[in-house]
Amino acid sequence: MECSSSREVHVIQLTRRIALICLFAAPLFPAERRAKNVVVFLGDAGGIPTLSAASIQGYGKPRALFLQNMPHIALMETSTASAWVTDSAAGMTAIVTGHKTHNGVVSQSDAAVRGKEDGAPLKTILEYAEERGLSTGVISNSSIASATPAACYAQANDRKKVGEIFAQVLKPRFGDGVDVIIGPGRREILQATQALGLDLPAALPAQGYRLYDSVEAIPPDANRVVALLSSSEFDLEQAVQRAIEILGRNPKGFFLMVESDLHTENIVQGLDRTVGFDRIIRRTAERLAAADTLIVYAADHSYDFRVHDGRKGRPLLTDAERAASVADQQTVRWENVRRDDDHTAEEVLVTAQGPGAERVRGFIANTDLFHIMLAAYGWK
Repeated sequence: MECSSSREVHVIQLTRRIALICLFAAPLFPAERRAKNVVVFLGDAGGIPTLSAASIQGYGKPRALFLQNMPHIALMETSTASAWVTDSAAGMTAIVTGHKTHNGVVSQSDAAVRGKEDGAPLKTILEYAEERGLSTGVISNSSIASATPAACYAQANDRKKVGEIFAQVLKPRFGDGVDVIIGPGRREILQATQALGLDLPAALPAQGYRLYDSVEAIPPDANRVVALLSSSEFDLEQAVQRAIEILGRNPKGFFLMVESDLHTENIVQGLDRTVGFDRIIRRTAERLAAADTLIVYAADHSYDFRVHDGRKGRPLLTDAERAASVADQQTVRWENVRRDDDHTAEEVLVTAQGPGAERVRGFIANTDLFHIMLAAYGWK
């Protein structure tokens, strides 16, 4: 009996010691920091070959881009539910919903038949944010009703259904809908929505939006903004800054998706845009460094562009090449670079910094990026 009693006392003492160790050790293992905000920079067709060439073109050396030096990186496969090579609709759907679908389908399940039959609507990361009272925004220098931005706020069985897609801005499934929308496509969107019997300039104010035709026209005190622009050549950085000013007033946080078209069918434009987009990412990261913000760069797919020759200390492109217009040519072969006007299936780079960025590592699927963002917010 004495031996048994002694063992019981020993167990009690040991339990108390363990509890004390855990109590004092707890500050050494703080709770995981969660993101208040998430900003996704999406380089459309901005795969590794384009990034590498842009670094050389812009700075005369490799690894000079800010996004190539962010602390957390992964390689992401980009296949669809049925094909190895994705378009922007299926690629972005996977990123923002965590589900693969078919090319041409916008945030609907793989039961969809493009242009013929709907699949189940998929809940997007933007809709999760709206549901929880965060502010949200989408910006693009492609049409704001095109596949990448559309996948954030709409569901459609065909990316070409512009009117049907943009009309969903006025009928959000969660919260009060996207708060800031900035991008081109003004004429097409107004015509497509009008064809559906929707008077967009009248309908938007009824939902609390103010409609603008330029970034410069957006006042600092704006709350709900739709800026439909006539051209893709606008100051993307100014648009990002204005959006963050507006969205950042929400104490609950925000979600923002910023797309830049980095296709190199126009080689000079694509590389110059990549360098410019990288600068926007760097300045945004510096601005939000202390704001509990997860910043992610990803491409939805890669593109058949390669550096096949060249010497250090010499320009990647000649003056004559920079002046050439080749956007309408399927195949281009210049002195140091070549391209075929096709999407490709190789993995793309994902880079990140901020709360939750440590999950960006190794080889991941495009659907994993949705779960990484969801976890960064601390949501299930």
